[in-house]
Amino acid sequence: MKGFCLMILLCAANSGHSQLNKIVVYPKGYFRSPLDIPLTLAGNFGELRPNHFHMGFDLKTDHHENMPVHAAADGYIAKIKIEPAGFGRAIYINHPNGLTTVYAHLNAFVPGLEDWITKQQYSRETWRIFADLPPGLFSIKKGDLIAHSGNTGGSQGPHLHFEIRATEGDVNLNPVLFGLPFLDDTRPVVSGFAIYDRQRSVYEQVPVMLAVKKSAGGYEPAAGIAIVHTPLISFGIRAFDTQTGSGNHLGIFEAALYDDEKYVIGFRMDRISYDNTRNINAHIDYRTHASGGPYVQQLFRLPGYLHSIYQPETADGTIDLTDGAVHQVRIVVKDGFENASSLAIPVRFSGATPPEAVRPGKLFYPFQPDGMELPGVAFYIGEHSLYDSVHIGISQVQPATGEAVSPQFSIGNADIPLQDSVLIRIRPSVPLDAMQLQRTVMECRSGTHPTVVKVAWQKGWAAAHVRELGKFRLLTDQTAPQIIPVGVKNAASLGRASSITLSVRDNRGVVKNFRATLDGKWLRFSNDKGRNFVYIFDARCGRGKHELQVTAKDEAGNTAQRSFLFTR
Repeated sequence: MKGFCLMILLCAANSGHSQLNKIVVYPKGYFRSPLDIPLTLAGNFGELRPNHFHMGFDLKTDHHENMPVHAAADGYIAKIKIEPAGFGRAIYINHPNGLTTVYAHLNAFVPGLEDWITKQQYSRETWRIFADLPPGLFSIKKGDLIAHSGNTGGSQGPHLHFEIRATEGDVNLNPVLFGLPFLDDTRPVVSGFAIYDRQRSVYEQVPVMLAVKKSAGGYEPAAGIAIVHTPLISFGIRAFDTQTGSGNHLGIFEAALYDDEKYVIGFRMDRISYDNTRNINAHIDYRTHASGGPYVQQLFRLPGYLHSIYQPETADGTIDLTDGAVHQVRIVVKDGFENASSLAIPVRFSGATPPEAVRPGKLFYPFQPDGMELPGVAFYIGEHSLYDSVHIGISQVQPATGEAVSPQFSIGNADIPLQDSVLIRIRPSVPLDAMQLQRTVMECRSGTHPTVVKVAWQKGWAAAHVRELGKFRLLTDQTAPQIIPVGVKNAASLGRASSITLSVRDNRGVVKNFRATLDGKWLRFSNDKGRNFVYIFDARCGRGKHELQVTAKDEAGNTAQRSFLFTR
């Protein structure tokens, strides 16, 4: 089989199944489990994460690292990735059927592969790497040992992250659809629902959040009939799934909305591209979650949400209640094994709509590039920056103080998600010399943790692209990072040591570049999870006296250098 081919079945518009337009039949039995132990999920495909959908399975490894990891099918190793966050250490295997499997958060690769990637790192003089391998270099048979599991990268505990992708287009597919040996006979749990006024921006309202109780048919509102004060409404669902034998709360696979038994809209977590994973912020009620509330999955499409997971593609999920009648709304939630739960909601329009409050700021719309310019500050949105219309304003919240060379400005709110970046421009409020101009950064405070980005100068304005709204100001940073040896002193004897560890700290929290040389030659330090830099002694550091030179640079361009003498 040279290409990946799926059978697509079209559902009738009001059949009794899921009502989602396309059901795709995936090949079963092609892939084996990548682990030797029973498969238990710590996380599943489509699960809700900050700024992204979870794009594979997190497989439990019994709280242990270094479990054997096997190739799920014949193929060849096509890519290797090593990074401080994200996947950590990962292997990509291309298969003859047009699919790719990914194995992440690994510890050691098998020896031959480990040797090859080490040579690549030294050749390119970088620990962080994303390397393409030629097809004939590492051919793999189904079940071959390829690595050992770990806890590297963005992992919060030992497990194996496993993905199945369509090789062409690099689109992630839900592994639950491929017949892997899972046991699951539990139904999804519905914990609540929300009702939205579709005459207003989703970012300029507080939805009606309602509790549920169990009923003979599944779930129903705890308070009975829902009376709403707007004639056009949409719904959001709070729900999670579980797997038999596991207490982890997992993401739901599918949800469908019906109005008087007529299908309205639904979504299915079966295929999502990494190019579109940030669109989770258009699928969840972002404002509610950003304000400390729960995840609510919207059963309606925002106007700026392209490449959405909703079906049919022409539906927006609005229910019209202008007839004044009681509408019987039903939401059906399923997992990937056809276990289903149903929530029945009687709802009626009260006939009275309260007046909409006047919103401060300028109204911006999806697909309409626009901006706002005030003395000393300006911002500009692109065609694909917004998911929904929203008022955005600018205000000065703090004058220039300390290292700040501009006032601090508030631009919009952190609870307005951005799909594409926006351009922020700020003019310094004090004169800057040549060195200060080179060392100016823009501080972006969205939530509790500020970040800094390097600015580009445009006719006296400092400009930067950002992906979050919030508070912004210009700072001059002329403080170099600190390079601190951990448990090692200069001129030390390290004959019994197994490694050298360095802590690199910056006053703004960003170390942009790190480089180490041993006796003038590049030396590989790892930086897993972006914490300490670690060199594990190997054949590149023989017996005798050595000089280690280390350079670190921050976002503003400040550079620190240190030299250490030691003996092996």
